Amino acid sequence: MTAPAHPIVLRPVIERLRAAGHDVHVTARDYAQTLGILDRLGIDYQAVGSHGGASRPRKLAALLSRTSHMGLIGRRGAFDLAIAHGSNDLALAAAALRIPAANTFDYEWATLQHRIGCRLAARVVVPDSIPPERLRPYGVTDEKLRRYPGLKEEYYLSDFEPDGGVLDELGVDSSRIVAVLRPPPDVSMYQPGSNLIFPQVLHALGSRDDVHAVVVPRTQQQRTDIRALGLPSVIVPERAIDAQSLIALADLVVSAGGTMNREAVALGTPVYGTFSGRLGGVDEELIRTGRLRRLTAVDDMEVAKMVGKRRIERRDPGLLTSLLVDGVSRRRRSPHEEGAR
Repeated sequence: MTAPAHPIVLRPVIERLRAAGHDVHVTARDYAQTLGILDRLGIDYQAVGSHGGASRPRKLAALLSRTSHMGLIGRRGAFDLAIAHGSNDLALAAAALRIPAANTFDYEWATLQHRIGCRLAARVVVPDSIPPERLRPYGVTDEKLRRYPGLKEEYYLSDFEPDGGVLDELGVDSSRIVAVLRPPPDVSMYQPGSNLIFPQVLHALGSRDDVHAVVVPRTQQQRTDIRALGLPSVIVPERAIDAQSLIALADLVVSAGGTMNREAVALGTPVYGTFSGRLGGVDEELIRTGRLRRLTAVDDMEVAKMVGKRRIERRDPGLLTSLLVDGVSRRRRSPHEEGAR
């Protein structure tokens, strides 16, 4: 688990594997709210390393350090399969230990990440809205590739019911227009330049007395910087929160990231995307069908209380689990078996 989305995405997979009697060992990087979300979900984990920051050399050093530690963990355990949501340190460690790896993601233009993870993986699992030809340069053959319908969010939110207490916990006045804002990933290697529209949205909504804008920051520095603006209608949580319940109860979402956009789509909340990078196949499909609106000007937002029934799509997480596991894992021989071979 190397980013806040990973515990949420992989939770139902972990639950199904453990329910089937398998042993699952979770490792996690101390980055943004990743560890806090694991704690909130009650998923036991072993913390390994931290994020390298925006510098490429520091990113590389952090990757090598975490890969080394993952290799030590792998050598101590009898692992049959490694599963990651685009985590290259796990892919590298698994390759060194000759453990089959399954890699899943839903944004195809993180090229540096995929050149490593996809080439080393025995199985690559993506949404069917990503054209297979976009994955070929990463070494994703027909034999490796498995595709699933819809959004990954529709699978891991299949058993989700919102907790209305999250609004009271945050001090949100539900009689106001409730907006959820997600800043751009300021250390992402596939977010070119600066995202100019998001600060405009933040100031516009944060200054309205008929709005409560809850900003879900990615890092402590973002939390500090946004609070320092002193915008009267902005709420910045102190720690990891139940963001899915917040999204489900909100009137609109404005996000520069991918996961929160798609969670809003899956939960039927109007959502505007401010991502300034190259659109992936998933977002292209959502925009084409009108389920996601790309925001280029603040005046294009409809800031109003939501009316009508939300469209919620639920899919079976068992499909994702089987795509990641079936036919990939293999039992490693014991020293006795190796000697007898």
